[in-house]
Amino acid sequence: MEVKSRYNVAIVGVTGAVGERMLEMLEKVDFPIDNLVPLASKRSAGKTFNFNGEEVTVKEAKPEAFEDIDIALFSAGGSVSRQLAPEAVKRGAVVIDNTSAFRMDEEVPLVVPEVNKEDIKNHKGIIANPNCSTIQMVAALEPIRKAYGLERVIVSTYQSVSGSGHDAVEELKDQTRAVLEGDPVYSEVLPVKSEKRHYPIAFNALPQIDTFEDNHYTFEEMKMINETKKIMHEPELKVAATCVRLPFFYSHAESVYIEVGNEEVTVPQLQGLIKDAPGIVLEDDIQNQGYPTPLSAEGKLDIFVGRIRKDIDVPNGFHLWVVADNLLKGAAWNSVQIAQALIEYNSDK
Repeated sequence: MEVKSRYNVAIVGVTGAVGERMLEMLEKVDFPIDNLVPLASKRSAGKTFNFNGEEVTVKEAKPEAFEDIDIALFSAGGSVSRQLAPEAVKRGAVVIDNTSAFRMDEEVPLVVPEVNKEDIKNHKGIIANPNCSTIQMVAALEPIRKAYGLERVIVSTYQSVSGSGHDAVEELKDQTRAVLEGDPVYSEVLPVKSEKRHYPIAFNALPQIDTFEDNHYTFEEMKMINETKKIMHEPELKVAATCVRLPFFYSHAESVYIEVGNEEVTVPQLQGLIKDAPGIVLEDDIQNQGYPTPLSAEGKLDIFVGRIRKDIDVPNGFHLWVVADNLLKGAAWNSVQIAQALIEYNSDK
């Protein structure tokens, strides 16, 4: 990528939940944009919106749309990324992809800037943005890993419906109204276009996010397991995950159990590491009922950590509670941070 003072930036999937927030982040941080090219499906082409005080028109995402683009932010689904990301790279763009399409490709860096920003320099045209739940967990654990090592990670996630997009948010609203109005068919399995079985989410907890794999883990759980090892460059790290969808709109929460490489570590030491870590906020004041929640994290860029406590039975075991806005740090903001780091690395070459 050529070093410039300002860059031509495309957003693929600009009308989606993450795409909208990518726009907000680019505007908020005053990203050095010369020309913004918003891209979406043919159905959304022609829509307009304001960006930095100017009206911008959405164009159809197709190969020729990437001519003269320097950086392309993708968030339109894996099939779109697999089809169009190589076309963007072919035309000279660096792609930052928010889907799972390239995350486990050995040739593609998988980046959380607070953890492995230096991996950006190894890109060959595509940089992958990790799964939203992986991002907040690895960023919270990285200062601990660096100080004491990690031997095991077991995570249970409590994920908001916005992780499934706009339609899931509206579905929760509709189902909640139905329950409160006493809809007698609410408890049935609901038919939807994309799935054979679809349980109601309102007033419910669904221990399935994405499809089941042959090993009985879901694809979402395997993403967390494999991505954590890749980002931390710890292929032998023991990681297990259970991912659950819950009926709230934004932010993901996680209960994380870790085993560190030192039995003498104390809770205050871990609190100190978290407090000083970039992009992490310690909210751990149990005397005053202080801990993060999905609602308190909504709309914020940081990752919040609380409820740090030592395991009762395992000397080197600890439990943490980790919360972040899944559409911001879990997607749009992390992508923009990667773009910022890309420019920084490019300028230093």
